[in-house]
Amino acid sequence: MKVMKFGGTSLGSAQNILNVKKIIDAEKGSLVIVASAFGGITDKLMATSLLAADGNALYETSFKEIIERHLTIIQEIHFDKKVEADLVSKINVLLDELSNIFKGVYLINDLSQRTSDKIASYGERLSSLIVSYVLGDFEYLDAIQLIKTNSAFGKHTPDIELSSSLIKNAFATSSGKVLVAGFISACKSRNEITNLGRGGSDYTAAIFASALDADVLEIWTDVDGFMSADPKVISGAYVIEHLTFTEATELCNFGAKVIYPPTIFPVYHKNIPIRIKNTFHPELPGTFISHDGGENKRKALIKGISSIDDTCLLTVQGLGMVGIIGVNYRIFRALAKNAISVFLVSQASSENSTSIGVRSVDADLAAQVLEDEFANEIALGSINRVQLERDLATVSIVGENMKYTPGIAGKLFETLGKSGISVVACAQGASEVNISFVIKNKYLRKALNSIHDSFFLSEYKVLNLFIVGGTGIVGGHLIEQIKKQQPKLKQQYSLKLNVAGIANGRKALFCREGIDLDNYRELLDKEGITSSPSILQDKILDMNIFNAVFVDCTASEAVASLYDGLLANNVSVVTANKIAASSPYENYLKLKNTARERNVKFLFETNVGAGLPIINTMNSLTNSGDKIIKIEAVLSGTLNFIFNTISKDIPFSKAVKMAKEAGYAEPDPRVDLCGQDVIRKLVILSREAGHKVEQKDVKVKLFVPQKYFDGTLDEFWSTINEVDKGFEERRQNLEAEGKHLRFVAKYEDGECEVGLQEVDMSHPFYELEGSNNIIQITTERYNEYPMIIKGYGAGASVTAAGVFSDIISISNVR
Repeated sequence: MKVMKFGGTSLGSAQNILNVKKIIDAEKGSLVIVASAFGGITDKLMATSLLAADGNALYETSFKEIIERHLTIIQEIHFDKKVEADLVSKINVLLDELSNIFKGVYLINDLSQRTSDKIASYGERLSSLIVSYVLGDFEYLDAIQLIKTNSAFGKHTPDIELSSSLIKNAFATSSGKVLVAGFISACKSRNEITNLGRGGSDYTAAIFASALDADVLEIWTDVDGFMSADPKVISGAYVIEHLTFTEATELCNFGAKVIYPPTIFPVYHKNIPIRIKNTFHPELPGTFISHDGGENKRKALIKGISSIDDTCLLTVQGLGMVGIIGVNYRIFRALAKNAISVFLVSQASSENSTSIGVRSVDADLAAQVLEDEFANEIALGSINRVQLERDLATVSIVGENMKYTPGIAGKLFETLGKSGISVVACAQGASEVNISFVIKNKYLRKALNSIHDSFFLSEYKVLNLFIVGGTGIVGGHLIEQIKKQQPKLKQQYSLKLNVAGIANGRKALFCREGIDLDNYRELLDKEGITSSPSILQDKILDMNIFNAVFVDCTASEAVASLYDGLLANNVSVVTANKIAASSPYENYLKLKNTARERNVKFLFETNVGAGLPIINTMNSLTNSGDKIIKIEAVLSGTLNFIFNTISKDIPFSKAVKMAKEAGYAEPDPRVDLCGQDVIRKLVILSREAGHKVEQKDVKVKLFVPQKYFDGTLDEFWSTINEVDKGFEERRQNLEAEGKHLRFVAKYEDGECEVGLQEVDMSHPFYELEGSNNIIQITTERYNEYPMIIKGYGAGASVTAAGVFSDIISISNVR
């Protein structure tokens, strides 16, 4: 025996009703079909009644739309003419009754609860009558005669025992195939029409299922089942195939609008499972709700995340509450007397404050009620004025597997903290099935995505990247590497790199769902907005996206100035830009500390040695207790290329031009020749080794006279050949001695210096080729035999790879 309830959308058109008939025709055995009003009709009835109560003649137009909707559906079903005439005659009787009620409301400008309930009932009465003619062989039972209610605080609650008895008796004398209107009921004392509340058709179906000991209750709706989270917010949300009754109840109570929350109670006690099915995709399994909930089907610690985005928090606080018996009793008694529903309670163990969550519509009344209740205490100062906070949201994580599992709450709040989300209030029941917390509404999307990702409910862990300098050489290589590696990252590590923003010096493009990397340059040019550092920061922070990573592939000081604000707002920073890490020490330290305090990353491995693992290696050494005593390094791929290229046939000036043409040197090669780039790198290494060093502390031994740096770039190119003779003489002397020139950066005993150094064949720097870098690190552990790291130290591809490696490290994949 099965009870099947079909919602308003499932019955929203003639074609939909015919599809429902096909679903029902495929069933065998005894059936109870519960029909809702056609989609949108109940809202339309309420809106029309309000127009009439306001004395607005437009109610007639609204009522005509209701009439036309039902008559159009009847026409489009294409009944036999005689059958259609009979049905329309009965429909018109109901519509005439409804017309008279609206007219009466309009004339007296009054809409009582009793009249409103009666008007609302016509939605189901009209739809169920039409559906009964479509099904043909189903007996129609009048819910008004079977579902009886009690009234309290202006709301109607079913008398389950009486209703069950009436349902059993009616079904016993039926054909075993019956149709009933959902939502509708009647007061057992006055027999006036009442209802079970919005969504009450689910409740009707559950009461029938319980009364008749059904094998299963099926709720047919327009969604595939319970989702792990709101799919409008989380694109990776999926259907939960199995839930326990408790899990389903928790999710329903906290915003999952799949079924009406009271629906679960009647069938829970009879152990009658519920299946949620999609009318438009009947082949899908849906969600199965039972006592065991298929616990072994999925190992996730939580089953789903639900939320209420319309939350206000009221706090009753005062030292006069401590140790006083009955304060909470008075709070809830006062609220109950005024029919105010509370969905969250949070109380400090000191007893000096109690916070309650209510809907916005009840907030002002609730605050006034509590102020009145505690008026004397407020006047005496023992209790403060009631505090009302608006624009909040409540989030709940739900799952039976949370029971007795240590660390769930810790992981939850750590996840929120990493995303920069403060918790206003929280609550957890002793059952450990639900942890609920209140946050600012503006952080709701970010919170849901962060939790969904953190608890492995998403198919992929997602990093949302904002790449600045994305059309430059390094940025372009990086994007190509991400595009190429993305399939492997998804398959092997369940990691998705979502490029949510790309910018260059002129334009910026943002897309929360991700930018198409196949044609991002064209999209940026056509759809990009005007870009500037301030616009970039504002846009990124306004998106309020979770797991955000700012990737700087520029050499811009203005872009580097954004890091502090981004880190402070829980956006990680990965940068190839050396300016921030080599800036004044106080700023460098502030950035490092902010990242640590906000639990995000500030990574700049490519600041030294491009893709070589230099900084990470040094950090591993110092973090494990080693002490770096001395650093010697060749850190300029450009200068190493120049000194490796100089020969009898290639003078110094030509080698400089070759370095520029090969893409090693800056557009103005004097930036490389003055050693400024190497100075910055040495400062960064010395700081990472644990020493307070400024750029001005570095001793610089120039190998090109100062006058070549003072003029214009054109003057430089026209005169630089003047130094060729001196370099050739020195080269010949060194060649005779078996030595090479290397531009070496050195740190030792608190002293930093950069300059040309002559190295012989026994020195590890002697054989350094091309534009390669090398670093020799002497530590307390690596003293007799220092550690050497050597390899490509320049080039867009290896630099991009180093940036890519830093990005991957944020995800903690192995």
